[in-house]
Amino acid sequence: MADFSDFSDLSSFAYQYIDGQWLPGSGSWDVIDFNPFNGDKLASITAATVDEVDQAYRAAERARHAWAAAGPYARGLVLERALRVIEDREREITEIIVAELGGTRLKAAFEIALAKDMLREAAQIAMRVEGRILPSPVAGKENRVYRLPVGVVGVISPFTFPLFLALKSVAPALALGNGVVLKPHQNTPITGGTLLAGIFEEAGLPPGLLNVLVTDIAEIGDAFIEHPVPRVITFTGSDKVGRHVASVAARHFKRTVLELGGNSALIVMADADLDYAVDAAVFSRFADQGQISIAANRVLVDRAVEAEFTEAFTARVAALRVGDPSDPATQIGPLIDQASADTITAQVDQAVAGGAVALLRGTAEGTLVSPSVLTGLAADAPILRRELFGPVVLIVPFDGEDEAVRIANDTPFGLSGAVHTADVERGIRIAQRIETGMIHVNDSTINDEPLVAFGGEKQSGLGRLNGDSAVEVFTTTKWISIQHGRSQFPL
Repeated sequence: MADFSDFSDLSSFAYQYIDGQWLPGSGSWDVIDFNPFNGDKLASITAATVDEVDQAYRAAERARHAWAAAGPYARGLVLERALRVIEDREREITEIIVAELGGTRLKAAFEIALAKDMLREAAQIAMRVEGRILPSPVAGKENRVYRLPVGVVGVISPFTFPLFLALKSVAPALALGNGVVLKPHQNTPITGGTLLAGIFEEAGLPPGLLNVLVTDIAEIGDAFIEHPVPRVITFTGSDKVGRHVASVAARHFKRTVLELGGNSALIVMADADLDYAVDAAVFSRFADQGQISIAANRVLVDRAVEAEFTEAFTARVAALRVGDPSDPATQIGPLIDQASADTITAQVDQAVAGGAVALLRGTAEGTLVSPSVLTGLAADAPILRRELFGPVVLIVPFDGEDEAVRIANDTPFGLSGAVHTADVERGIRIAQRIETGMIHVNDSTINDEPLVAFGGEKQSGLGRLNGDSAVEVFTTTKWISIQHGRSQFPL
């Protein structure tokens, strides 16, 4: 059983979790888990192979039938116990998030709160599955439509908010009677993977229902998606990888839910409460160092208030504390790895070389990157259409509502957004014109609630999770008709 007590040694989580057993992988290489702040080695996990992918899916397939038959109340009780495990282990889980993600303590508290909300909803969602009895044009016929578990779900989780974003699929899928195989990102194999196995094991989840594989496409290719057992694949990550996941799944007639990249805009109208809009914009961009798909890459500001807003916003950003994520005063911690730090630094350098004005020019020290605030961007600047995964924000002025909408929509992505205005109904009208799956009036772009459909438009993904949307994803319908009389056949 995983040991939650010693976070200087995470070795008890450094295994594959298959059919209720903690097992070493049999691959030819190890996934090395590093602390992104100081580079310390946290754990070494021998990669899972194609054989272990098969073992995990077969275990889930065997276990799912009894689990579905156990009924929603029994399943809900396990989810409630998992919630209590997180509540009881919150201090320990916080330390894992700080060490493995470089997440600040503020970020860890935020993620754990989201995870607990998701488990509360999952415990209830099992009781909300309903069938239907439908009329028939045929005399004497009764039509029953049953809603049943899909069977087995494959989940590929990201390094951003890995505990919560894994649970967004794992918890409702289990609650609705399915088996699950989870593959976490290689940078967060514990928080996004084996930690969940430990939580659900402690909560009494029967063996085989949740399996965790720590591996990489270099070892298993597309076997995780192509395997014949899973009927649904959920993926959170980049649009490039998501496109590949979707194409492979489609060839094998599997349902997919894809939560991909974003390039969200936070729009500040001339009548907005500027102090409040500054607060919302700072959080929307710099939470978790900007490594959130629903973060506000672009802050669009009406020219009438551009100077006032920009001065206040830049001052707030400049005051953010960058440093050791274990320090409670730190607000900006490290990026997930050196490659991410190098990429975001290069993007800023390219933008400035192309004519952007740096109101605040961040510096990089290893994986620690301090914030940059850029403005004066040309309308065709490439950085305006990219997802930025780091502490960089673009301020873009506009003249009037129509131009704000045009600029906000000038991106291949459509995930989140926000509109700040004193006129709520005007904010709603603007929000309706923005091509995103989600948008928020007088709030942050970073919102995720367990009852509300979450997902994007355009290249930001396919499908929705949370609430009733999760029921649609993780169950299927079956039509059973009963002829109480005698049908008349034409032959």
